Amino acid sequence: MVPSNTLKCGQFFCALIFYIVLLTLLLPLLPLRLLWRSRKAPDYRKRMAERFGFRLPRPRAGGIWVHAVSVGETFAASTTIRELLRRQPDRSLTITSTTPTGSAQVTNLFGDSVSHCYAPYDWPLFVWLFLRRVRPDLLVVVETEIWPVTLLLCRGFGIDVVLANARLSEKSARGYRKVRWLIEPAIAKVWVAAQHQDDAQRLIALGANEARVRVTGSVKFDVVVDQALRDAAQAVSNAFAEANHQPVWIAASTHAGEETDVLAAHRALLAQYPRALLVLAPRHPDRCQEVAKEVLASGFTLAMRSAASSPAQAAENPADVLLVDTLGELMIFFGAAQLAFIGGSLVPVGGHNYLEPACWGLPILSGPHTHNFSNIAEQLAKVGALAQVRDAGEFASAVIGLCDSSEQRQQRGSAASKLLSENRGAGERLLALVEERLE
Repeated sequence: MVPSNTLKCGQFFCALIFYIVLLTLLLPLLPLRLLWRSRKAPDYRKRMAERFGFRLPRPRAGGIWVHAVSVGETFAASTTIRELLRRQPDRSLTITSTTPTGSAQVTNLFGDSVSHCYAPYDWPLFVWLFLRRVRPDLLVVVETEIWPVTLLLCRGFGIDVVLANARLSEKSARGYRKVRWLIEPAIAKVWVAAQHQDDAQRLIALGANEARVRVTGSVKFDVVVDQALRDAAQAVSNAFAEANHQPVWIAASTHAGEETDVLAAHRALLAQYPRALLVLAPRHPDRCQEVAKEVLASGFTLAMRSAASSPAQAAENPADVLLVDTLGELMIFFGAAQLAFIGGSLVPVGGHNYLEPACWGLPILSGPHTHNFSNIAEQLAKVGALAQVRDAGEFASAVIGLCDSSEQRQQRGSAASKLLSENRGAGERLLALVEERLE
């Protein structure tokens, strides 16, 4: 009789070999995929060599590698990263991204205080070249990116791995369970700082070692709006007032299929408030041209953020809709709005970061699809800070209702701010785990 451990090892190696062979067959398509995506987002054409382990920065050995996929993960981890820079001044810090928008966010937030490049594709040679060049002591993966080759090679190099601010929806867990023989050995030795108990249990069920899993909360609650950001938002708010825009609301991180309902709600609002302004920020900037066409086809006047030299100058335009087609400025516009809708929720994407508008004490609207941020959405809804809408009619009524009542906006916004302050501390708990692994 073959021992069960031997069977597990055999199944894992078969799965790993299949995974590597599949990636090998796909290698010629990877540059083509980047070039294809660069048709709408030209930055995908730039610095392609970094994704294959070449032309990388060379920080001091023994540093910290932080992987934050895109804009949301980078911003969520920004307070923790700044604290790491302060507490670990002798260690280099290298941040990797997957998307050009994430790369731009790193530059905007940290400048030259960190090394930065794109993360290598999860193929043995590329990851090996990266690790030989960067030579970190610790990898911190923001949220849940499980790349088997990367995690296993880190183990081989003696590099500890922390899944920070880890979250795993039931939908994602079902997907990972289909390849559990590959995932389980990869995460068996990692350390996990989970956002919630549900996330922790799903990761343990996938193969994470329960003794290495801690529930630390979400670092998104710890994001601090600094004075420079407040000043920028105030300048935009003043420009809105000078242009007589009233009220101003924002639809952020919208996806295809959502702008139609957003614009319908704005049309209903304009019937009662002719000077109302919608700030529309699609999740993917490469969609801005098609969104602009829809806005104009719907009969609205349109201003493009990129046509102005600054957010404040863009805010002076007397259009019905201001389309944010730039990177890294969403938080500024949150700070100048009276209420916010978070996209990816009217369509089954799962929603986006509801705590970004909560940082500004805004009442929040969402569609019914919140599974990516289910715990945070539930907490905000429970205290009255977030309301869900299911269709265009409910959406329009909710927007108009909030614009009609400054008292309601104040109550819901205060509830959001209070929830944020009551749940701070996840960053400190995460830092304790990181520093423990560094020691």
